Amino acid sequence: MLVAVFSDTHGSVGRAVEAVRRTSPDAIIHLGDGERDVERLRAEFPDIPLYSVRGNCDHLGLSPDKAVVQLGAVTAFLTHGHLYSGLRWGQPDALVYAAQEAGAQLALFGHTHQADYFEIGGVKLLNPGSAGQGAKRSWATVQIFDNGGFACEIKEL
Repeated sequence: MLVAVFSDTHGSVGRAVEAVRRTSPDAIIHLGDGERDVERLRAEFPDIPLYSVRGNCDHLGLSPDKAVVQLGAVTAFLTHGHLYSGLRWGQPDALVYAAQEAGAQLALFGHTHQADYFEIGGVKLLNPGSAGQGAKRSWATVQIFDNGGFACEIKEL
């Protein structure tokens, strides 16, 4: 299973649409700050499951603040990250605890606009960076294997 992960599109979703066209993922995840962009992705790719959470700039968004989703054999905890204030300062403990409580092996978050991939306490954390703002726009893929293993890759847009 291949999953495309985006965050912080902030109204600039064109490159994300092109990335989805190029990779043909089995699922799409949007981690907030682009609720209208989520609707465009749904319209462009109605046959691809799309999971989303609300970001701090999605004031009237319909997406939840966090979600737990099953991606093949992997349980993933999704959040924008603004509710876990330590993320801005490189302190992801609260997010790690939330993911552990949810039984997730993978925690996906955005908010900081800094792409990163690391592991703490048995939870792998992936921030795809900002797909819509900044000089270095990025996104990520998660390849999930039948045995429950997975591989994450951060890519430039």
